[in-house]
Amino acid sequence: MASSPSQQYAFRAQKSLGLIGGTPNYEAVDSFQGPDVPARTYHYSADGRLFAYAVPTGVRIYQAESVQLLQELALPNIVEINFSPRGTYLSTWERLVKLEDGAQHKNLRVFSVSTGEELVAFTQKSLEEWDLQYTITESHAVRLVGQEIQVFRPAEWSSGVVDKLKVEGATNIVLSPGLNPSVAVFIAQKKAAPASVKIYGLMGLAGAPTCQKTFFKADKSTIKWNTLGTQVLILTQTEVDQANKSYYGETGGMYLLSAAGNFDCRITLDKEGPVHDFAWSPNSKEFGVIYGYMPAKATLLDQRARTLHDFGTAFFNFISFNPQGRLLAMAGFGNLAGRADIYDRRTLTKVTSIDASNTSHCEWSPDGRFLLTATLSPRLRVDNGIKIWHCTGPLVHVHPVDDLYQASWRPTPVDAAPPFPQNIPVAPAPALSVQTHAAIAKPAAARPAGAYRPPGARGLEASLVYKRDDDSPSAPSTPNGRYSRSPAPGRINGNGRKHVPGAPTSPSPVCNGAAEPEKRGRKKKGPKKDKEGGPAGEDLSRPSIEIQVNGAPEQPPSPVDASVPPTPGVDAAVLDPIAKKVRNLNKKLKAIEELKEKAKKGDRLEATQLKKIESEAEIRKELGALGIS
Repeated sequence: MASSPSQQYAFRAQKSLGLIGGTPNYEAVDSFQGPDVPARTYHYSADGRLFAYAVPTGVRIYQAESVQLLQELALPNIVEINFSPRGTYLSTWERLVKLEDGAQHKNLRVFSVSTGEELVAFTQKSLEEWDLQYTITESHAVRLVGQEIQVFRPAEWSSGVVDKLKVEGATNIVLSPGLNPSVAVFIAQKKAAPASVKIYGLMGLAGAPTCQKTFFKADKSTIKWNTLGTQVLILTQTEVDQANKSYYGETGGMYLLSAAGNFDCRITLDKEGPVHDFAWSPNSKEFGVIYGYMPAKATLLDQRARTLHDFGTAFFNFISFNPQGRLLAMAGFGNLAGRADIYDRRTLTKVTSIDASNTSHCEWSPDGRFLLTATLSPRLRVDNGIKIWHCTGPLVHVHPVDDLYQASWRPTPVDAAPPFPQNIPVAPAPALSVQTHAAIAKPAAARPAGAYRPPGARGLEASLVYKRDDDSPSAPSTPNGRYSRSPAPGRINGNGRKHVPGAPTSPSPVCNGAAEPEKRGRKKKGPKKDKEGGPAGEDLSRPSIEIQVNGAPEQPPSPVDASVPPTPGVDAAVLDPIAKKVRNLNKKLKAIEELKEKAKKGDRLEATQLKKIESEAEIRKELGALGIS
C-alpha cells in the first residue's frame, strides 16, 4: 500500500531496491516489485511524480504513486540518470568507450518519458556536471562544451543549438531557478590572470554580463543560487594550500552577487579556516554558513551579508534548512562525531540534539517534520541503514540494510506539502523497529578507566609509588622505581625458556656459576661478570620455580619463611595467607621509604602520599602482631 507522498522514501541496497512507506507504518510498498538483479542507481523527478532506476540491462520508469511501470528502456551499463524539472525528459550517462567503427560515442542521451524515444545525444567525457541544466518551465536547457555555453529548446531538440556564448577560461556554469533565469559562469585563475565570476541573463546571453567579480586564490568554485534566482553565493577554493594547513586546498573567499548587478560583496568571516558548508533558506532572504577551524563557527546572515545571529562554535560541518524554512539543522558528519542540533528559526533557540553517528547522508522530509540519516557504502561498510528522527529529537524508525548505497525521501513540491504548524508538533510513537534496534545495540557495561600510562610503559608493571593502597598481591617494582617487564604468554623469557600462561615468572637457577649460552646471531648486553664467569654481586644459590614445557612434572614449590621478604618472581599462589599479608605490608613500607626519599630531595608530595607516610606506624604495629620485627 502506498503511503502519503510526503512520507515515502526509497533506498538502494547492493542487490535490491525498495520503496518504503513513511509515518506511521514504515512498511514496504507491496505493489512495487524490485529488480531481481543489482540496481545501480535510482532517481525521483523533482515533483515526486515519477521514479526510475537503472539495472545493468536498462532503465525502468514508474509512476511513483501507483508504482505502475511506464517505460522500460533497453540501455545497458547506465551509470547515472536524471529527470528534467517537470519530468518530461530523462537523461542517461554511461562511460565513454571507443567504438569499433571509429565513430564518436554519444554517451549522454535524452529520452522522452511518455514515449521512450531518444531525442538527442551528446558526448560527455566527465561524470562531474554531466547533465543538461533546465529552466523550471523546461523552455530552455544549457550545457558547457569546452569554453562554450550552448542553449537548446527541449521542445525542438532537432533544431540543435539555438544560442551560444564563448567565455574564455570557463570551467563551470550554474543555471538559476526562477522565472527570469540567469547563468553564473566561473573562470578559474590562470598564471597572472585572476579568477572571476560573470552572470549573464539567459535571454540576453550575447550581451554584456549583468554582474561580474574578480578575485585571486580560486582554482575551483561552489555556486549556489537562492530559490528565486535573484542572488548567488560563490565559494572559491584553491587545489593546493600554500600554507600547508590543509590537504584539501585553501578556501579563497566567499562572495554574494545579485543577478541584476545592483549588489555584490565579499562576505567577511571572523574565524580563520575553511568554509565547511553553506545553505540558502527557502525564503531566499537569508543563508547560514559554517566556517573556521574546529570547533567551527555557525552564523546566520541576511541577503546583504549582515549577521542576523551567531550560533557560537561547535564541531559542525553540515547545515540544512527544512523545506518550509522553519527549522535549521547543523551537524558534524564524516570524521566528526555525528551530533546534530536542530534550531527553531523563529526563536533562534535549540529544539533538540540527536546522536546520528556514522551518517553519510542527511535529508529533511518534504513536510519538514522528520530528518532522514543514512549510513552508506562504500563510505562505511558496517552498520549500513536508515534512521528517521522527529524534529523534536526522538528516533521513530530504524531500517538496517547490509549494503546500502543510496537513500532519499520522495520529493513533494512545497506548495503541495502540508504546511508546517505554528507550534512545533509532538513526535509520534516510535515504530517497533526502534525497540528492536535498542535491544540489539545495547552498549556493554563501561569498563572502569585505569591510570594513564605512556605507550612505552603499557603492559608493564608499575612502581609501587603509583599503585593504590590495597591488599591485592602484585609483583614488586624494579630498584629504579620504574617499570619491569614480564614475558608475554608463549614467548621466550630471559632464561631461554618458554613462558607458560599462568606459570610463575621467576628466573631459572644457574648451575655451577655459569651463565646459560646465548643464542647464535643475537647480540645481547648482559650484566658484568666476575672472574669465575657468574654475574657480579648475584646470589647464585637463589631458589626458583621452573615449569617444564615438554610435559615433565612440575617441581614442588620451595618452602617460604614468612619472616623473609619475598623473592622477586615467586607467584603468590605458593604463599600461605600469613606470608601474603607480610609481603603486602613490606611492600607498603618500601613505598613509604621511597616517598620519604623524595621528600628529603625537596619533591612536593600529594595529600594521599603524605597520608601514606603517616600510616607507617600502623603498618609496623601490624607486622609486630604477626611476629615480624
